[in-house]
Amino acid sequence: MKKLTTRSFKIIAVLLALILFIQMPAAYAASLSELKKERSQLEAEKKMLNKSLEQKTNEIQTNQNRQQKIISQLEQIGAKINAKNQEIEVVELDIEIANEEISILEDEIKELQDKIKKRDELLRERARAIQSSGTVSYLDVLLGANSFVDFIDRFSAVSTLMDADRQIMREQKEDQEKLEVQKVELLKKKESLEANKAKLQKLMASLKEQKREKNQLVAELEKEEAKLRAQKTSLKEEYDDKVELSKEVEEKFLKEQARLAEIARQKALEAKRNKKKNNSNVSSSGNLPTVAAGTWTRPAAGRFTSGFGSRDIGPIGSKNHLGIDIANSIGTPVVAAADGVVSYAGTMNGYGNVVMVTHSIEGQIFTTTYAHLSGFNSSVGDVVSKGQQIARLGNTGNSTGPHLHFEIHVGEWNGSRSNAVNPLRYISL
Repeated sequence: MKKLTTRSFKIIAVLLALILFIQMPAAYAASLSELKKERSQLEAEKKMLNKSLEQKTNEIQTNQNRQQKIISQLEQIGAKINAKNQEIEVVELDIEIANEEISILEDEIKELQDKIKKRDELLRERARAIQSSGTVSYLDVLLGANSFVDFIDRFSAVSTLMDADRQIMREQKEDQEKLEVQKVELLKKKESLEANKAKLQKLMASLKEQKREKNQLVAELEKEEAKLRAQKTSLKEEYDDKVELSKEVEEKFLKEQARLAEIARQKALEAKRNKKKNNSNVSSSGNLPTVAAGTWTRPAAGRFTSGFGSRDIGPIGSKNHLGIDIANSIGTPVVAAADGVVSYAGTMNGYGNVVMVTHSIEGQIFTTTYAHLSGFNSSVGDVVSKGQQIARLGNTGNSTGPHLHFEIHVGEWNGSRSNAVNPLRYISL
């Protein structure tokens, strides 16, 4: 009795869920469609933020490279400044030595000047002595000798005086010339050292100015780097927020898909119970495809033109074809390949107009995709039966001619289509 009650409760719960779905299909469709749109928008925003993060990372790296280059230049300038400081110290030492030599020379000059002064006084004294004796000359002195011996003495004395006078005048001239030469040489040397020092000091000032400018540039780059890092942190926080939000949306999306899949499973069971046993191979009117027996049927009438897997696309190589193609005229009816619920109806990148149907078959979820449609007569949330028309064959999206591109996915459809399988494993053409 208890087992029967539990079973009855489960049946009632399923029936209530089906009633709610039938009453509010538009709300469910809007929910799934909005979640899909929000998910796509979040992915686009994450991609843009990630691109901005990469750009900021590159800008920070460029900034750091510039800083490193300038710091290297600063090190070179610092080495030059140290070298010039040493050169200036050597020149200053040479100037100090030159100043000491000039000081010594000035003392020597003073001594020479005293000697010259004394000689000048001696010569003047001699001149006065000659003037005081009238016109007496050395010849008068010699002629005034009283004897030959006296003459010899007088001649020797006169010669000595004359030699002394000549020596005095010669030394006077040499000392004066020596004085002038030494003064000129030292002054030139001092001027050269001072000029070299001035040149070094000017170069030193230039190097210090370069160092100041480089330091200022490093400070500006460090400020810019801090700004870039703050921007990167802000972008990273925004990106992390988008990731969290994306996870929430994805979770809601998967739950909604699972809910629709469960509804599809329940409707498929209901449809199976309501089908007649003699309805296993019925042909539809018009251009509808023959509805096959069993769980699956072909989605459209027409010519099979391309299979599942790798295919040659000319000189550019090959690509993986994740479905099959059925060619026919535009407007040919496209039907549901199995019982299920429409989970998407709209446009999608290269697919053009596309309809997706979620199926629950023996406990396994499948999703079928019908692409390149000229239009569709189904909406998200519609419960459809195998062989029921849901769209019209077309040539929209990346299509080279009117045909239906048909895919089967084991599980829910995902953007990478990693769970696509060969449709010919389930349908017969």
